[in-house]
Amino acid sequence: NLQKTSEKTTESLTELQSRLAVIDAAQQNITTLSSDIVSLQDILSNKQARGAFGQAQMEDIVRDMLPADYFAFEETLSNGKRVDCLIALPDSHGAIGVDSKYPHEGFVRLMEAKSEDERKSARQAFTRDVIKHVRDIADKYIIPGETSEWALMFVPAESIYMELHTNFQNVIQEGYRRKIVVASPSSFWAILHSVRALIRDTKMREQAHLIQKEVGVLMEDVVRLDKRVGNLS
Repeated sequence: NLQKTSEKTTESLTELQSRLAVIDAAQQNITTLSSDIVSLQDILSNKQARGAFGQAQMEDIVRDMLPADYFAFEETLSNGKRVDCLIALPDSHGAIGVDSKYPHEGFVRLMEAKSEDERKSARQAFTRDVIKHVRDIADKYIIPGETSEWALMFVPAESIYMELHTNFQNVIQEGYRRKIVVASPSSFWAILHSVRALIRDTKMREQAHLIQKEVGVLMEDVVRLDKRVGNLS
């Protein structure tokens, strides 16, 4: 009995050691994930780093969706303003300016508000900041005869997009009046998908005209061949 008990104890200790190794690996993964989350919070709390984060996310979506000759980053317009992204539209429809920065500090204060007074004050500040940003985009990135009559304000989080559309309809309506569309990553992807379809249709029409021209040349050759066959006969 003592021998069996010793064997079972040894087996249990071995199994316990393997489980401790698994727990230790999981703990290391949790520590790494925690540091990554802290790094993301640092990025979102720093205005310049947050702008770079939103810019990088926006650029990745644009590169994945559009041909390289239909967009440009950090493009300078005729008014001297530099737009984060300029998306060219076919058929001389102008170009769509995309801004990838937004007033995140106001949104953070709104989410962290404890009392009703704090929430009310944060809502007012957030509304004021976003409306000012919308107007700045309209003034900087919409130029008659050069750009499209619409511009985009890209926000890198679906939660902010939903918050704006759910609780800040006055901001969204101001955007429509100024012809500024607020776009989250998913809606921005949908907009670019439509742009890509427009580009594809334009290129297909160009190829269709080329095919019609070549068919016309081919018909001339057929008529010429028929005439020569008739002469030979």
